[in-house]
Amino acid sequence: MDYKVLLTVFTTVFIAELGDKTQLATLLFASDRGVSKLTVFVGAALALIVASGIGVIAGGTLSQYLSEKHLHYIAGMGFVGIGIWTLLRA
Repeated sequence: MDYKVLLTVFTTVFIAELGDKTQLATLLFASDRGVSKLTVFVGAALALIVASGIGVIAGGTLSQYLSEKHLHYIAGMGFVGIGIWTLLRA
């Protein structure tokens, strides 16, 4: 296992998830006194695992047809597009 990649992916995803709507939704579910916090944690963790799995499968599949350089450009344009869209909605 490449621990440098592991740490990079963990740090990137962790920072990206802090304060986003997924974390806020989880916070709201956990704030319900009648709901098990463990159930909320397991549900949120499984959802993130499945979503990450889809990302890994999609990335692995796309990498068979596109070069890493092109994938970086596409991802970068996607992030810029989301940023512009977010600014326009603010």
